[in-house]
Amino acid sequence: MTEGPRERHELLKAEYGGLYSDVSRLLREADPIGLIAMGAPHDEYEPEVSTLLPRLHEANAAGDVQRIIHEEFVRWFDADIAGPISGYADVSERIWRVWLQSKVRG
Repeated sequence: MTEGPRERHELLKAEYGGLYSDVSRLLREADPIGLIAMGAPHDEYEPEVSTLLPRLHEANAAGDVQRIIHEEFVRWFDADIAGPISGYADVSERIWRVWLQSKVRG
């Protein structure tokens, strides 16, 4: 049986624990495409977190995280809505830091 989006979401939350919450919070605070500011629910970016987190293993630097986040937002929202990659620089730095901390904690 294939898992649905809700099941996948719950599995990833269990697998990544606090990192899932941290990345979700950082994306919500950064609100890179302004959905939270327009009144979207606070969990609006959780589908993107679910596809972003497994890809963080590809990252060797904050710039890689920036590329990954931008690619995921383009995939989810289209290039016009996602905007330029430069709009993801600050949140990428913050996510890179929490990613490194999570690897140290093991």
